Amino acid sequence: MYSNVTNDTVIKGTAVVPGVRYAKAVWISPRPELPQAGEVIDEQAREAELERFTLAADTVASRLLNRSEKATGDAAAVLKATAGMVNDRGWRKTVKKGINGGHPAEYAVVAATTKFVSMFEAAGGIMAERTTDLRDIRDRVIAQLRGEAEPGLPTVSDRVVLFADDLSPADTAALDTTYFVGLVTELGGPTSHTAIIARQLNVPCIVAVGEDVRQIADGEPVLIDGSLGTVTVGADPETAVAAEQESKIQAERIAQWRGPAQTKDGHRVQLLANVQDGNAARLAAQNSQAEGVGLFRTELCFLTATQEPSVEEQAEVYKKVLEQFPDSKVVVRSLDAGSDKPVAFATMADEINPALGVRGLRVARANESLMTRQLDAIAKAANDLGRDENSPTWVMAPMVATAREAKWFADLCKERGLIAGAMIEVPAAALMADKIMPHLDFVSIGTNDLTQYTMAADRMSPQLAYLTDPWQPAVLRLIEHTCKEGQRLGTAVGVCGEAAADPLLACVLTGLGVNSLSAASTAIASVGAQLAAVDLDTCKKAAAAALNAEGATQARSLVREILISV
Repeated sequence: MYSNVTNDTVIKGTAVVPGVRYAKAVWISPRPELPQAGEVIDEQAREAELERFTLAADTVASRLLNRSEKATGDAAAVLKATAGMVNDRGWRKTVKKGINGGHPAEYAVVAATTKFVSMFEAAGGIMAERTTDLRDIRDRVIAQLRGEAEPGLPTVSDRVVLFADDLSPADTAALDTTYFVGLVTELGGPTSHTAIIARQLNVPCIVAVGEDVRQIADGEPVLIDGSLGTVTVGADPETAVAAEQESKIQAERIAQWRGPAQTKDGHRVQLLANVQDGNAARLAAQNSQAEGVGLFRTELCFLTATQEPSVEEQAEVYKKVLEQFPDSKVVVRSLDAGSDKPVAFATMADEINPALGVRGLRVARANESLMTRQLDAIAKAANDLGRDENSPTWVMAPMVATAREAKWFADLCKERGLIAGAMIEVPAAALMADKIMPHLDFVSIGTNDLTQYTMAADRMSPQLAYLTDPWQPAVLRLIEHTCKEGQRLGTAVGVCGEAAADPLLACVLTGLGVNSLSAASTAIASVGAQLAAVDLDTCKKAAAAALNAEGATQARSLVREILISV
């Protein structure tokens, strides 16, 4: 790395986890040099080469699983999933095929990974983002084959801000936040594994900074602001230390906050948790001020299932979430399969553009029994636990685009005594809210996809991160329209996308008329503390400023000025 920056140089990325930190930069240890094709293994030596590969891969997988057992929450789940990639039959079979063809194990690993990376990139979305994980297991297996130390985190003895092109899930989950006080990556996105684990660790994080970040050298003092997404080089040390101290004071206020959430003048906003399984729901119930679950991502329970689980099997999975909030609202999302979340039993193969294809509710429209069995399982889980109108079970469908789809789904829910809703993530659904809402009891805005489709930009692309920012006024105007129709028709409007985890943006959403916010459980306290510091009128002023801004950066800046001044 080299330093080619002047005093007060500011580099902008995508904000992920708020917080200000001032420390020296340190770059992640380099990855192993990849072997080139050339050498051919004699046929009689290939069986031994296969054994060498198998031993190395098994060692790496075991090491990752051991780390997962020591971790908790998202970090444990991500490490376990990464170990699963090392054990993936398809990947291993491709490596073994290369070795049987005469390639040394190291090169066979590279060739197999390159093939799978190309497949994942072609799939797009979350699958494309998982290429970081693939390259990580490639490098770890190669290092093991060579008898080298695993690549990854450098050894440090002082507070540092970690810089990387992109962090692997294994490295992120292993971070000791006593020393690694901030994260900055050149690539990545707000829904990457790095971002997910950084939220759990509550370490300030900025992603998708771009290649300019490579101008920062090891040992260079940097000031990072995880709420603004800025990296400042050459900041005045006294000013930087004061900014970090103020950030820590704010963090203490957040730690002391207790719900329920409301503005300074008593306007209530329901704060809920996003979860993907029973363990996440348990952590949310025990360690946060969540009033319930605003988004249960059921498809994440079945990503590895090759066949559709039975109604009884599904019901057992759903119970593990419902029982953690026995007297509270739980919103279950029906399978959001397809595109970046391929579920083997519910995803169409070989779609040209899966993000705009048969995904979410559209899968069930072609296979109604898939939907009815899931709704039967949700109803069974609720009934088995004795849930009633005092502990409602809400169900919402993803990718609803028309009133006809909303009615079809709502009718199926009502037949089973479930409260029916839909996600507003297709711009058409926001624009047609007046026709869709009469069929529903509630809607929940998925800002991740709504932003992606409004801005015509893949939300997993680091090059387009400036567009896939929920602060974009165009997105906020669609949310405003949805809220106005919700107020007119008496339909509750929530937000369950990443926007709900941003304390400043939460104030804007409240000012627009959103009734509930659902986010990662670790973000709930910061959102609640921010809402408690302002009144509803200030939230409305912030919303007006954001709606009238020219772009996301200006919207964020204007709102920050308004909220800080109160």
